[in-house]
Amino acid sequence: MTETFKPGSKRKAPDDEADPDLQDLRDPDPPQSFGGSRSSQPDPRRSGPPDPGVSADDYFRHLYDTEPDFAQLAKQDPDFKAVVQPNGQLDFTNPHATMQLTKTLLQADFGLKIDLPEDRLCPPVPNRHNYILWLKDLMDTTSYNPPGRPLCGLDVGTGASCIYPLLGTRQRPWTFVATDIDDKNLAYARRNIHLNNLSSRIHLLSRQPSDPLIPFDHPSIKTKTIDFVMMNPPFYSSPDEMLSSAQKKSRPPMSACTGAPVEMVCSGGELSHVGRLLRESLALRDRVQWYTTMLGKLSSLEALVEQLREAGIDNYAVTEFVQGSKTRRWALGWSFAPMRPAEHAARGMKAAIWKKLLPPATTTDLLQLPVDTPVEPVIARINDIGLGLASENVWSRAWRRKKLREQSQQGLDNNMQDPSPSQQPAECRLGFEIRVVMGKAKTSVSLHWREGHDPLLFESFGGFLSRKLKENK
Repeated sequence: MTETFKPGSKRKAPDDEADPDLQDLRDPDPPQSFGGSRSSQPDPRRSGPPDPGVSADDYFRHLYDTEPDFAQLAKQDPDFKAVVQPNGQLDFTNPHATMQLTKTLLQADFGLKIDLPEDRLCPPVPNRHNYILWLKDLMDTTSYNPPGRPLCGLDVGTGASCIYPLLGTRQRPWTFVATDIDDKNLAYARRNIHLNNLSSRIHLLSRQPSDPLIPFDHPSIKTKTIDFVMMNPPFYSSPDEMLSSAQKKSRPPMSACTGAPVEMVCSGGELSHVGRLLRESLALRDRVQWYTTMLGKLSSLEALVEQLREAGIDNYAVTEFVQGSKTRRWALGWSFAPMRPAEHAARGMKAAIWKKLLPPATTTDLLQLPVDTPVEPVIARINDIGLGLASENVWSRAWRRKKLREQSQQGLDNNMQDPSPSQQPAECRLGFEIRVVMGKAKTSVSLHWREGHDPLLFESFGGFLSRKLKENK
């Protein structure tokens, strides 16, 4: 499915249970925030960024679990040393300081060089990195291929930094199409691609506001399919809304925010912009495996999930990006393909109050045993532990009665005939995986939904397996 192209003060984020209207009052790009204390865990940065690939996933996954050591960064980078205050902290209301932090983190943690203009958005690295981490989980768990396969992604509105393609290509063997409608953004994005020798893997396109978001219409795009679309749309529907939001947060408008209106404002705001992507997806369908977007307003997420359901899209994923206690964003993805993402990728909002937004569960616990209980007799009733496919609910009594009636009508001789070469294999209605995990305290048997569109079929099979396992418990 892939094709390579050549060519100040920090605010505490509201809890999940907070008023959704308050969640809307977000900075377009708030100060960069990180995980726990500086000394709670070993810093993975000490050895520098590893080579791209699945083997590097652990490094990237835990990169911002702890705060970077500003003193150490200052020793590595004289430009960063120049913006660190005498107390060892940064003034996050100073755009120059936040821009330098972005440049320093990209160099130290990813080996990336970047040049940014003073009048365009400066992306906070941990927030953007979280989106890439989620995409890796989403794509890895919706394929029967091993993780880390080459993919082609589309970044809509890549910005001056071109940060998503840079981060993605740094971590995986991915290629990107990156689009933007602003000439200055395109000029800097092109420079950043060249600075990192990625011209063969990132294809930059200039677009017009009236063009389709997904540029299959562009003559340079030869591929018929794209693996994923990603975007971080403008939050606001007008300059007045942007200024009003800043005033409600009781801070000077645009402090530590260098974004231009073209990056932060669009007609209808983010809800309208993502709605446009949804309409395009209804026409393109599985020419893109996953359509995804980041969102700055929880109310937008709620409205868009409702739109997906109204359109009959049952395979979707929602998550939240929480970096430390300061920054909260949400992400939404949807697919017309049958492969289901893993539970942690599809249902990444944990608070019970948001259960209404979540897609159907993709994991069910079948059985748990004390660690000293032999597991072999329990799983003997299951022929294979691993992957399986089913074209029908062959485990049900209703299906067995149906097959008996068919056999009596057609005769055993017809049933025993070899299938003709022209016969097509039965459609897979349920792909599943059974896992047995033997831990220190218990042994767990679980069922994972890998493929299909019918949650009732998955639930039925899970109930059947659970009963069979407990019969021999």
